[in-house]
Amino acid sequence: MAHDVAGGLTGWSLEGFHNGGDTECWKRLGAHEVTVFDDERGEISGTRFAVWAPNAREVRLNADFNWWTGDSMHLVPGSGVWAIFVEGVGTGALYKYNILCADGVWREKVDPMAFFAEQAPANSSIVYTSKYLWDDDEWMTRRAGSRPHAEPMSVYELHLGSWRRGKTYLELADELVEYVTWQGYTHVELMPITEHPFEPSWGYQVTNYFAPMSRLGRPDEFRYLVDRLHQAGIGVILDWVPGHFPKDEWALGRFDGTALYEHADPRQGEHRDWGTYIFNYGRSEVKSFLVSNALYWVTEFHIDALRVDAVASMLYLDYSREDGEWVPNIYGGNENLEAIDFLRYVNKHLYERVPGVVMIAEESTSFGGVTKPVHNGGLGFGFKWNMGWMNDSLRYLALEPIHRQYHHHEMTFAMVYAYSENFVLPISHDEVVHGKGSMINKIPQDTWRQFATLRAFYSYMWAFPGKKLIFMGCEFGQRSEFNESASLEWWVTDLWGHHGLQRLFKDLNELYRSHPALWELDSNPAGFRWINADDAGSNCFSWIRADSAGKEVAVVVNFSSEPWTRYRLGLTRPGLWKEILNSDAGIYDGSGSHGNLGQVLADTEGWNGFPASATVVVPPLGAVYFEYVGEE
Repeated sequence: MAHDVAGGLTGWSLEGFHNGGDTECWKRLGAHEVTVFDDERGEISGTRFAVWAPNAREVRLNADFNWWTGDSMHLVPGSGVWAIFVEGVGTGALYKYNILCADGVWREKVDPMAFFAEQAPANSSIVYTSKYLWDDDEWMTRRAGSRPHAEPMSVYELHLGSWRRGKTYLELADELVEYVTWQGYTHVELMPITEHPFEPSWGYQVTNYFAPMSRLGRPDEFRYLVDRLHQAGIGVILDWVPGHFPKDEWALGRFDGTALYEHADPRQGEHRDWGTYIFNYGRSEVKSFLVSNALYWVTEFHIDALRVDAVASMLYLDYSREDGEWVPNIYGGNENLEAIDFLRYVNKHLYERVPGVVMIAEESTSFGGVTKPVHNGGLGFGFKWNMGWMNDSLRYLALEPIHRQYHHHEMTFAMVYAYSENFVLPISHDEVVHGKGSMINKIPQDTWRQFATLRAFYSYMWAFPGKKLIFMGCEFGQRSEFNESASLEWWVTDLWGHHGLQRLFKDLNELYRSHPALWELDSNPAGFRWINADDAGSNCFSWIRADSAGKEVAVVVNFSSEPWTRYRLGLTRPGLWKEILNSDAGIYDGSGSHGNLGQVLADTEGWNGFPASATVVVPPLGAVYFEYVGEE
């Protein structure tokens, strides 16, 4: 044959992949439309296929263009990678790899680097070359100069397949953008959109790490959705799952008959709870695969942040294991040193490579330094989900109001460790599934009190230090648990209570974004001061938020069923404090009868260690915000 059968791929070009330093391995492996030079015919167009299978005896390319009979692939010398160039093949071709594994058994596998894949139950990989032209230059320029910790972050988490069931990427580019813009969120967070055949896994059991799920459209149509969100000023966070992968026979597991991507020892390589494999983070090629995958979504799809799923399961060798079911590290401890090294590597690389990108950890333990920079000994994440705050808050809300006074500290405890990490306050999909009940159904008593409590709680959350995250449906009080096979119950948004809650979220986001006191110093103790953290008898919490310019917002939240009509509130200075939010207002389906007539006047009477104070009205199961306006 007069042209290069491997389509230009050499052992030299794969050296980085083998030493863990190739952070763009998708450009070398997988299916690529290329042009090669033939001695007799000149330039020839086609597709180069390349797959890592070092222990395979033989690999064949099965495809629709060869009637699935298999073309023999060629081992690139010294690389463990098999490759072939096929003339005349381009975007849309279906293919798989047929591997004669080390154990003598032929197994048909999908391409680990496929950019596009068939919908389940079909699973062929699809040759795909993006033709997308981005139109988000303004957003990308601004992102490169952003300061995420000192900027507002109000995140709407959603499952694209069930937000409005049956909608495509193209339809969502209109409807989702319109809704999120109207509600005022700064970001959306998408539960994993990487290809996954088992829909009830919600995307957390990934079979194609480089392919957006094809149920909703083609990869460039997903790019269009991201582009439209950016043009509307909305950031895009993607859930990323490097902690485990499913055991589907045709996917990554035992890829060439051996444990290639996963750890061979089941005590280190399997999650029994989840029925999945665990990546072998100590293997250089696996590190190249995963760090490349993170960079791929950030660069090729303009994703602004990755929220890394189940980080705790990666950090600990004994995660969800009994004695004797795990292997200690070389020092005899339970930390997974190879996973820790990998997380530091991927975080450091992305932050250095892509200015403005954000890495977020879902990490449920007290592991130290999750959001501390790598050069200071930390894991290098930008933010961490505050699971402690979430658990404490939900326990408190589930109590009858009369009992909350005995658990008052559960709502104040988060401030003890608030500045140990950079936190996101999450009310995520995990809190409204598997029998946990929807948010509104966690709260005791009648419907009026349920809605009032939710309005008070979300007002509390939006004024508390930390970035915000809310799961779809929670913003209008959906009563059903999350169900990936059904749309949200949009029809209830016209009903009393639900409509008012949805309207409150719109106003909370507007207030939040327009008041730097509520976000600029989230990671700085100077941005927060308790007014009264100890008023357990009234079920009241009050504090001051401040920005770097000295502007202040005072917050009072009442989790009792009683209105406090003459509540003495310590304040930083005398003068006019304008009421900018009252969660009991009629527009939110509250009673509308417990307000402050738009403002309060603070006098010079000291109170609770503050030089000024005012008498305010705090509604039952309600919250009020006051903004300092100035002297009389």
